[in-house]
Amino acid sequence: MVRETLTREKVLDEALALVDADGMGALSMRKLAARLGVEAMSLYNHVKNKGDLLDGLTARVFESVPLPVPSWHWEARVRRLAEGLYTAFTRHPAVVRALAAEEANPRSPGALRVIDALLGALLDGGLDETAAARGYRSVMGLVFGAALAESVAGGVAQRDEPVGDWFSRMVTPEELPNLYRVLPSLAEVDCVQDFHDQLDLLLGGLRAAG
Repeated sequence: MVRETLTREKVLDEALALVDADGMGALSMRKLAARLGVEAMSLYNHVKNKGDLLDGLTARVFESVPLPVPSWHWEARVRRLAEGLYTAFTRHPAVVRALAAEEANPRSPGALRVIDALLGALLDGGLDETAAARGYRSVMGLVFGAALAESVAGGVAQRDEPVGDWFSRMVTPEELPNLYRVLPSLAEVDCVQDFHDQLDLLLGGLRAAG
């Protein structure tokens, strides 16, 4: 049986699958090589070190985001990119946490094209360079925050005492009237709907600034 040729893309995709299954802490050259059926030293023909591996698998996540058609209205392009990034990030929460902790950077031409497309849409919306940079950071901050919130929400229910029960005991109408009033709505978590609502608000602000 002829062994399939190993490439950087195959190494990165297998690393991403390992991280998705077992978390970033499980990633090692030895484990990755075992999954690929090769010796660990052979991986260094395709990645320089573990830092390069982390940057590479992060870049693969960015590269999975579809680019919008350049002729679309700028707002539709921003929305499509933000939604694409959110989908990619929520599929790979360990990568998002690594990005947030500045443990990895998406260093590849494909990843940069996503960033370039987002900036291009903002510039086409009438923003100058400074405002486009701020708009870019706002969009990325929203996407990161929403993806992180969704990953955290999945683990909250596993605590010994559910957070909702603790709030119900601690929040009273006498001491915290506003929180008490809104608490039932806060407890109705819908991360996807929250993201889309927040994106609508952000786009409204960008529209007004353009």
